[in-house]
Amino acid sequence: MQHWRLTVLLLIAWGQTVAHAGVERIEIENRKPVLNGKVFGRSGAYEMLSGRIYFSFDPANPMNQRIVDLHLAPRNADGKVEAWANFVVLKPVEPAKSSGVALVEVSNRGGKFSMRYFNRASRRSLDADAPESFGDGLLMRQGVTVIWVGWQFDVPKREGALRLHVPRARHVDGSPIYGLVRSDWTIDRPQRSLLLSHRNHIPYPVADPRDPVNTLTVRDGRDAPRRIIPRDRWRFAREEDGRLVPDSTHIYLEGGFQAGKIYELVYRSKNPAVVGLGLAAIRDIISYAKYDSACPFPVKYGIAAGVSQTGRFLRHFLYQGFNTDEQGRQAYDGLMIITAGAGRGSFNHRFAQPSRDAHRYSAFFYPTDIFPFTSRTQFDSLSWRSDGLMAHQHREEHWPKTFFINTGYEYWGRAASLIHTSVDGAQDVEPLPRERIYHLASGQHFVGRFPPRAKIADPNVYRGNPLDFSVNYRALLVRLIEWVKDEKTPPPSRYPRITDGTLVPIEQVRFPKIPGVVFPKVVHVAYRVDYGPRWFEGIIVKQPPRLGPPYPSQVSQVDSLGNEVAGIRNVELRVPLATYTPWNLRLGYLAATHELTDFLGTFIPLPRTRAEKQRWRDPRPSLDALYRSKMDYLQKIHEAAQELVNEGFLLPEDVEAVADRLAHVWDWMHQQNWP
Repeated sequence: MQHWRLTVLLLIAWGQTVAHAGVERIEIENRKPVLNGKVFGRSGAYEMLSGRIYFSFDPANPMNQRIVDLHLAPRNADGKVEAWANFVVLKPVEPAKSSGVALVEVSNRGGKFSMRYFNRASRRSLDADAPESFGDGLLMRQGVTVIWVGWQFDVPKREGALRLHVPRARHVDGSPIYGLVRSDWTIDRPQRSLLLSHRNHIPYPVADPRDPVNTLTVRDGRDAPRRIIPRDRWRFAREEDGRLVPDSTHIYLEGGFQAGKIYELVYRSKNPAVVGLGLAAIRDIISYAKYDSACPFPVKYGIAAGVSQTGRFLRHFLYQGFNTDEQGRQAYDGLMIITAGAGRGSFNHRFAQPSRDAHRYSAFFYPTDIFPFTSRTQFDSLSWRSDGLMAHQHREEHWPKTFFINTGYEYWGRAASLIHTSVDGAQDVEPLPRERIYHLASGQHFVGRFPPRAKIADPNVYRGNPLDFSVNYRALLVRLIEWVKDEKTPPPSRYPRITDGTLVPIEQVRFPKIPGVVFPKVVHVAYRVDYGPRWFEGIIVKQPPRLGPPYPSQVSQVDSLGNEVAGIRNVELRVPLATYTPWNLRLGYLAATHELTDFLGTFIPLPRTRAEKQRWRDPRPSLDALYRSKMDYLQKIHEAAQELVNEGFLLPEDVEAVADRLAHVWDWMHQQNWP
């Protein structure tokens, strides 16, 4: 409490002497009606605005003290650090018809997900003239103002990508700042040269290719020992038209990079980007919309939504206390943190690479799954440290109403159990009153395609899980809007717990012995990690980091079919046609076949008849034993969908869409020529 009081006093004093910073100006380059003025119910017509937004940040403001290297960035004549981003806004044409709620989408790697996640849009790009860009218009019918703004400095160069242009830090005397950067690659197909960055992002170039610090290693598995590759076998270069061209952003290996190996490069770069300005930009865009009378898209309430990478970004945003702006005002009223698990990420340290994550078998040991994990403060006796996700919020009244939403994959592949268990994994830890935790049972990281394509074992085991939990995102967004705007209490949390036996170590999962299915023996774990003595400053000096003891990861128990029993059980689990697992093994790869496949689950249809059940030697019931007919099945589907509506996890308008999709699954299953 003393910390909050000191911050408030500092902000009061600051406000008396220093001019406003944050959004300096906005340039609207395009303004266009959506779908030629289509009316979205009571919200009326919408319009799309796009252009550039210019920020300035005061390095001396208390709310900016956590931005790593901000004090070493170049400043303008007013002593402020500048940055700019592109933006897109969808808003009601008539302000009186707006709900007063803004949804700020924290863009995942420069893209836009809100129209697909919440509006059922079939088009990925946002085109004001294309109906498929707007789906069924749920966000518009809710009267929501949707805001996209660039926050990430290194997104790949592509048309329409959202990007924040940030300065580079240098020492006070103007000399370069040097530091270590680490890149790694899981090689599943032979390659001769590799880009230094992750997923085709813009990399930090090597400062001096001849620097002896630059080290390339290879290993045979996640935890296998590293072997140094002799320096004369590799160089900073790429192949171009059959020639080898020197390139500070690629490496080339004589003889090529072998499939089945993990390669890791540690090198020295210079002039780091001030990456943490992305956190401040997301803070300041909503403060601009809420508090600046000059804003062309004014709102009263702000909700931020992030998925996967940007769900982790929002956990980082909370942890580093960014929900109070430079003027001491609350930024967001609500957060929707989707599929982030227990992670944060590389969003605010020197030479940070925001795209790097940390899966079970890719992008290893980056500062993603690191203590603390729960919102409540806990003491970690092994590292002798107390901390919590909300421990650094400057004012308790600024804690936003927050939904943490994870699929089963995040429990297997992102250590999600840590967000609601004690450090030793022995006890449940309840969420705070302003939080809800929702587990989407048996889902993979994203909704998989249907029909499935990759059959990996007989009788019928498919890579990729088509369980459709997108309907839950739609309902939960409406619930969060109601909570923020109308103080309407949302459904209670739904997640696996130790006390009722639904959260267990993987060794205790009672998965049925289904032919062709190998149950995993590994789960992603978070480690106590040592990045060196300057990590508290946001500077990594130990690359690769030293790993300490892991934190215990646990997962949901399953039913007799192998479907998860805890959390929000969608219609697919209540009226089953298949086993949906949130995990998938790397079967068919050249190496590490016992490890988890990133992001993906498994789809295992039930036998259709008693004869098939006997022929497959499948312990699960057959469809003809569960349902008298397709009509009987569809009747049960409607009943289960109505249960979800009553629980608050499905919108009434989505019941028929759920039934139609699952009728298609029934038909597909009965049309297959399985052995």
